[in-house]
Amino acid sequence: MKLSQFKEILKTKIAIGFELPDGQLVPGHFHVTEVGQIDKRFIDCGGTLRTEKVVNFQLWEADDYDHRLHPDKLVNIIALSEKALDLEDLEIEVEYQGATIGKYGLDYKDDNFLLTSKTTDCLAKDNCGVPEVKVKVAMSDLTNDNSCTPGSGCC
Repeated sequence: MKLSQFKEILKTKIAIGFELPDGQLVPGHFHVTEVGQIDKRFIDCGGTLRTEKVVNFQLWEADDYDHRLHPDKLVNIIALSEKALDLEDLEIEVEYQGATIGKYGLDYKDDNFLLTSKTTDCLAKDNCGVPEVKVKVAMSDLTNDNSCTPGSGCC
């Protein structure tokens, strides 16, 4: 989800909920302790220089159980960050600490923001010898809508 989409949804909300990939909710007394932009420059295993940019939110929960972050306040924090940091309209990455610090993508469904699992991947499979995974398909599952049938006049 891009930052602009997140802000539009926030404008319609009276409360903010984040749901972890396992379906559990982030406790309602969370704080958004950081809003920023991460610019990553790296070289992949094939030697190609690459860049990635994301807007980053860090969620944190403390022992102040009466704390509730109102959507308007988060909109204001984002506006300040956009002005001070010249944030771009990028995909959002969320950091949240469970057993370890996790990095998540962001989506929206059923009145909650969904923290979506992120995965690693080799970006240079063609350069480092990783074979491409081929999908196995049974011949009986293949259909050909362009096949000729007896008497159809196609041959």
